[in-house]
Formats: sequence, structure tokens, C-alpha cells
Amino acid sequence: MTQPFRDRTVTVYRSALWPELELRYVANEGHVLIRSDDIYDVLSNAPYRGGASKANRFVNWKVPLTYNCSDPASMMREEMHLWGYPPDMAIGLQTAAHITHSAFAEENGDEFKLLVCASAGTGNAARAGLVRETFSAYVPGTINIMIFVDGKMTHSAMVNAIISATEAKSAALDDLKVKDYAHDRVATGTTTDTVLVAVSQSDTYAPIHQYAGAATTIGNAIGRLAYEAVYEAVRTQGEPLL
Repeated sequence: MTQPFRDRTVTVYRSALWPELELRYVANEGHVLIRSDDIYDVLSNAPYRGGASKANRFVNWKVPLTYNCSDPASMMREEMHLWGYPPDMAIGLQTAAHITHSAFAEENGDEFKLLVCASAGTGNAARAGLVRETFSAYVPGTINIMIFVDGKMTHSAMVNAIISATEAKSAALDDLKVKDYAHDRVATGTTTDTVLVAVSQSDTYAPIHQYAGAATTIGNAIGRLAYEAVYEAVRTQGEPLL
């Protein structure tokens, strides 16, 4: 577990386990970029190019005060052009949280390598299953989780991975006693959370993971690392840079 960008002097981090992934904090543009030369199968609910897609650039953008939430996808496409990222090979997440406090956790597992990144703001924490005021526009908060898998997974298993990460996020918020203050109950997330799963589908691995629930090796690892990353990102959100 690490939060490399809380150190003001660090702008680039390379995983010891997965050095092919470059993790970069672009301070002047207000985003964290995770990039690779390889193209990944991706499933997400990201505001920019969400759904099922292919990508090798993954951006978590801390939106400015001038942010217009009426069309987040178009706004982010414009930013991708300005940043010089190929808009059709990039996925864009948005947040109002301190992305310098993004937490990374990694593990070498059973026919896979795994890296999980989480950024977290809980100002719009909410408990699912309760009636509340709702809006049609997208307003970022938010807890963003990115899961990178070097291995092979079916699309069904990728959905399962999103479930495992979401359950882990809710467990972390429960243990941290993060409240939905509108109902005075422990929150299960925020109103604008995003989860992204990116899989290399590398031929280095023979088996294809068919499932990613808590009782599978890969699902258990995703749950544990998502829990650790969300817990740390939430716990330190109000702490200063180092």
C-alpha cells in the first residue's frame, strides 16, 4: 500500500510488481494518469468512455471550480485533446477529492498480477436503499476505484470484479463510520462513485478467470486491495501533503 503523490517531490511512480504501468501525477493539469503501451479490455461506469471499451490511458481528473456538470463527457474530451492523450484510447474519471491522496495497492496472485488505485472524497456520502433527493445532472464527489489486472478474465468475471470492489468499498466506509448525514446512517458509497476494471488479456497466462467473487483467488485479492486502498484514501483525505 502506498500514497506516492502525497510526497510533493514525487510525480512518477512505477509499481515494482508491474513496471510496465506508468503512474503519473500531472499537477499543473490536476489529474493522475495511468498509462501503458498495451491496450486493455475495460469495463467501467466512467463519465468519459464508460461501458465496455479498449484503452491504454486512464485519467482521474480533479475537476476545477469552473466545472460544468451538464456534459461531463464533452468537457473531458476537450481536456484530453489539450493534454495530448488520444481521446479514443483514454478513459476519464472525475472527482472533487484530493487526487494527491490516491492510494495504490498491488499483489502477485494465482495466474494474475493486480494493481488497485482509489481516490476518495466523501462529502456526498450516501447509503443505498434509502429514499433521497435525486438529480439528473452528474456532480462529482466521489470515490473512484481503478482495478488493473494482468491476466485473462471473461466479461462476466469483470462484472463480478466490480461487485467485489464495491462490496469492499462499502465495508471500508462501514469500518471508518462514514455517515450519510441526511439519514444518520453509515454510508455505502457516495452518490457519484466510479469503478473501472482494465484487463490485459495477456497470453502469458493460460487460464481464463471465469469468476471474481470473494471465494475466488482473484476476487478475494480485488476485494482486499480495494478495501485497503479506499480505507487509506478516505482516512487520509483531510491530512496534509508530506
